[in-house]
Amino acid sequence: MESVIHTENLAKLYGDLPAVMDLNLDVFKGEVYGYLGPNGAGKSTTIRVLLDHIRPTTGLASIFGLDTRTDSVEIKSRVGYLPGDLTLYENMTGKDMLTYFGSLRGSFDSPYVNELAERFDCDLSRRLSELSRGNRQKVGLIQAFMGKPELLILDEPTTGLDPLIQQEFNSLIQEITHEGRTVFFSSHILPEVERICDRIGIIREGRLTVVEDMQEFTNQSTFHRLEIEFNTDFTPERFSLIPGVSNLKTEGRKLTCSVTGSPDKFIKAIAELEVANLISQEPSLEERFLTLYGEKNTDDVE
Repeated sequence: MESVIHTENLAKLYGDLPAVMDLNLDVFKGEVYGYLGPNGAGKSTTIRVLLDHIRPTTGLASIFGLDTRTDSVEIKSRVGYLPGDLTLYENMTGKDMLTYFGSLRGSFDSPYVNELAERFDCDLSRRLSELSRGNRQKVGLIQAFMGKPELLILDEPTTGLDPLIQQEFNSLIQEITHEGRTVFFSSHILPEVERICDRIGIIREGRLTVVEDMQEFTNQSTFHRLEIEFNTDFTPERFSLIPGVSNLKTEGRKLTCSVTGSPDKFIKAIAELEVANLISQEPSLEERFLTLYGEKNTDDVE
């Protein structure tokens, strides 16, 4: 398969602080690659290095087979980018800013921009200073998509978007990959990633720890956080020996725990007692990471 993004032993240090270490990454043409990790794991640093916004300490990186340092200008002409720390020209309208960015690229497809604005329910006639966070994010997305780039690099793209607009974003991503274009995006929101990604890479503490097909990751990361209140007293030992049960805590007749994999044996065990109440909560991405890989989170540079 053709590799659109490729890195070899890429590293970025800020003084003695490692932000990214020994990164070996391949993103293939036509796929949606989710780059995942807790806040501060090194996702944004990786993207800044790929786009030559900052220089790597060691290692190599290429996009479209071109060196990200020596061929940076040509690469940028073929990439659509949405930064995580989006900054807009406050005194411009959305239409003015997009026209300006289009002129920098050398072309501006007004009908397509209008189509994107309609799909994202974005009023481009308003000044950017008047827009809410979510509406500013929509303008940023239009900016990234409007040139129909071969590669989209998106840093936390759905920040501030309501669920309906998130669905439209997902649909647009699927259309792009059906055309053979490629999407690389960072996120710490697992449900978003599960819906649209072909593969994922998990970065923790600056290191790429896992690269997997999305379906394989979903199958192994089945994870429930449960809180059960019983009408009778119980001994926690009867649950601690069940495979997949962890983080078990008790308070009176209340039991809280995490269950990884099939919950069948755990359900059969609690069914032997009289249950007064049961609450199942969707775990965060970081909780799944901690359960699956047992790594302690640190506050590294993002």
